Amino acid sequence: MSKAMALDCMGGDNSPAAHVEGAVRAVRERNLSVILVGDGPQIEAELQRLGALSLGIPIRATTEIITGKDQPTSVVRRKKDSSLVVAHQMVKDGEAGAALSSGNTGALLAAGLFVIGRLPSVERPALAPMMPTHDGKGFLLLDAGATAEGKAEYILQYAIMGSMYRRLVHKVERPRVGLLNVGTEDGKGNELYRTAFPLLKNAPIDFIGNVEARDLMDGIADVVVCDGFTGNILLKSIEGAGSFFGRILKEEMTSDTRGYVGGMIASPALKRLQKRLDYSEYGAAPMLGLNGVAFKAHGSSNALAVFRALCIANEFIESNMVERLGQVLQEYSDAP
Repeated sequence: MSKAMALDCMGGDNSPAAHVEGAVRAVRERNLSVILVGDGPQIEAELQRLGALSLGIPIRATTEIITGKDQPTSVVRRKKDSSLVVAHQMVKDGEAGAALSSGNTGALLAAGLFVIGRLPSVERPALAPMMPTHDGKGFLLLDAGATAEGKAEYILQYAIMGSMYRRLVHKVERPRVGLLNVGTEDGKGNELYRTAFPLLKNAPIDFIGNVEARDLMDGIADVVVCDGFTGNILLKSIEGAGSFFGRILKEEMTSDTRGYVGGMIASPALKRLQKRLDYSEYGAAPMLGLNGVAFKAHGSSNALAVFRALCIANEFIESNMVERLGQVLQEYSDAP
């Protein structure tokens, strides 16, 4: 399998400038192998602006772009020469070891399913972003919206995949896995979560039981599992809360002279806080359960976020996550 990463340079708010700049940094600083996928003239112009033409980063020119307004399932079939679809097709064909995009989330999920496809033993893939915690280590959330409907068997597979990802890629020796619920006592929740609980308890993971949303950012678990509908709401709630408090702080620090002076004094601490909560520090979220490597970066990804995403995708490839996940899940499903 190729270790090159196919980067969709046309998806997201800051394309292609941020994507090309992040890729150039990955090549220069980490000697990573990246293929830039998208509008050839625009990408070449960005490479020239950065003085990076001499790096010889390959370009896969495409003629179509998937926008946020496109319908995910139909557009993957209709816009086959889009940068997003071509990047995933390169993984399917073995030309690239990973696809990475900050474009239309629904289209990326569809491309993962319909172009790359699932591992044979996986019932539903999961979108698995890292979320911030007080200690800076973060927790892995899955599923964050790849599959809206939920089954206990899906949640069981999310837990096994998430635990392996944190152990192999993030080097967490014994990842603590928690089931997101409305209370910590055994037997809490609706039928889905009451059914999932004993499955997780008997799974080959370090299951710590039910966890509540209010405790997640205190670092109670390394992996948090739930159905995709609930996970997507949690993801957007945390993002929205961070944005809300950021705006409130800014308003208070500029409301009068006293607030302005206090803000100046607190500026170093506030910058450190911003870094701890910044999505760009986490890079991108993998689609776990695919028969290949695909990552979703934030739609507003800057060059730093793209760089981080390429680094984590490379670690994913180096760890042989796809093959090892497939083997473990197959063995578990075959067990009596």
